[in-house]
Amino acid sequence: MEKIKVGIIGTGFIGPTHIEAIRRLGFVEVVGIAESSIESAEQKAAELGIAKAYGDYREMLRDSEIQVVHNCTPNHLHFPINKEIILAGKHVLSEKPLAMSSEESAELVALAKKHKVVHGVNFNYRQFPSVKNLETMVKNNDLGKINLVHGSYLQDWLLYETDFNWRLSPEVGGTSRAIADIGSHWCDTVQYVTGKRIVEVFADLATVIPVRKKPASNGSTFGAQNADQETYEDIPIHTEDYASVLVRFADGGNGVFTVSQVSAGRKNRLSFEIDGSESSAYWNQEEPEKLWIGHRDKPNEILLADPGLFSQEAKSSIHHPGGHNEGWPDALKNVMLHFYTFIREGKDPLNDRTNFATFEDGHLSMCITDAILESNKQQKWVKVQTELEVKP
Repeated sequence: MEKIKVGIIGTGFIGPTHIEAIRRLGFVEVVGIAESSIESAEQKAAELGIAKAYGDYREMLRDSEIQVVHNCTPNHLHFPINKEIILAGKHVLSEKPLAMSSEESAELVALAKKHKVVHGVNFNYRQFPSVKNLETMVKNNDLGKINLVHGSYLQDWLLYETDFNWRLSPEVGGTSRAIADIGSHWCDTVQYVTGKRIVEVFADLATVIPVRKKPASNGSTFGAQNADQETYEDIPIHTEDYASVLVRFADGGNGVFTVSQVSAGRKNRLSFEIDGSESSAYWNQEEPEKLWIGHRDKPNEILLADPGLFSQEAKSSIHHPGGHNEGWPDALKNVMLHFYTFIREGKDPLNDRTNFATFEDGHLSMCITDAILESNKQQKWVKVQTELEVKP
């Protein structure tokens, strides 16, 4: 069978991880990458063993061999490039946030449906085997009625005033940072697991480091700064380092979460607990093979990721025997596996159910982010508005 041919736009932190995950599938081939210049594209193509290099992504979109395009660019480029990919008639997998506003994301949803392209957003945390197994447990009522959801997403890569990255600039990263970058993952994962939609929020945001020192050389995401760097520019910061958000779900349920990029020692700790009327469950991305299950009248349990112990629905998300831990790259592989299996099987993006996050999920995420920013501004509860008028 002929392989599905793919192009990648953007090769910073996330682009190469997409490529590595795609290559693990076997039936998909990355044939081209696009960068901001032909020199950087050719250098990356040589490093990664990719045949075609483009100094302008529009050249890639004109390449008839390429069927699918991944948008791995900085946030401010997601909307215009996603739009051009759709108009070129190619399937699209975008990094999050899907766009810079819910108006833009609504337009992308409408365009993707109009042109009948397969569309996905890289909300990869829902693809962990233990998360999928927990989703099935909730669906089967193993925890009883869900009373409360709480958790956090904590990182430390922006702890110091000398930590700097393009994500700190609103014109590039957007008006929200910690919420848009990591809070969006928390909300998507929790909504996926519980089957509940967030409909109202009350938010408190703070910029812990109001002025940062930008080094002469740009830092990479999660990259350590040069301790010997002596040339800095003071840059006022207008996006949040921290946020705590109360949430209400459509069924009247309650929740709360905190996000931070200035929590020392927390490298990438997305965690949540679901408290049900019968049992509770807790999961932490830094220890993804463990699912804690809490009880009142008997000893608590630790369920290790094991296909022999998982529900039938979750077994397709785990690829090794118990004890052979699968982590972040494996969850990303599951995104690619489900997305490309959908394409290979010729399923209809308008009518067939997907087991990956779509542009609709990306749009909901944008609407939640908009509501959180408005709530912080007004200091009151704000409803999540998802129904937007979209120009034809």
